[in-house]
Amino acid sequence: MLGSLLKQIVSLTERITEDIWRALREQRTAVNGRRPQLGDIVKMLQLTTSSQRTYMVIDALDECTAVQGFRLLDSLKEILGESPGARIFLTGRPHICLEIETRLAGRVVSVSVGPARDDISRFLRFRLSEDETPDAMDSSLEAEILEKIPGNMSEMWVAAVALRD
Repeated sequence: MLGSLLKQIVSLTERITEDIWRALREQRTAVNGRRPQLGDIVKMLQLTTSSQRTYMVIDALDECTAVQGFRLLDSLKEILGESPGARIFLTGRPHICLEIETRLAGRVVSVSVGPARDDISRFLRFRLSEDETPDAMDSSLEAEILEKIPGNMSEMWVAAVALRD
């Protein structure tokens, strides 16, 4: 994931510094042409983000395994430590909020986000009205859908913004 972020940031950078070029060349000549390791990628991200305002967005952090999530958050903390212009926007389900706040201590503003029940109901009604086989569903099933789905959707996501102190 961080390698992908690095690639995106470098591809959008107008002027790539000599430090970044050197790091990339060193990776090409690494033992047996191995891919960059996590520490190498973190250092390159620190270099690329240290001199410019950079926004990184990582969606669905809760879909990482626990170990991957911990390593990612620890790496992001390292990047923030060396990159005053870096801002990171993370999304995930509420159960990871505490982990984000713990791993990025003092640098997080968390915002609980959830869809409005009326918005979900309107969306469902619209989609049900577009059904190409309306006879496949009776009114009791439609009523159940309109009752249960909006009730289960509230407060589903938490967004955390990692900020540099």
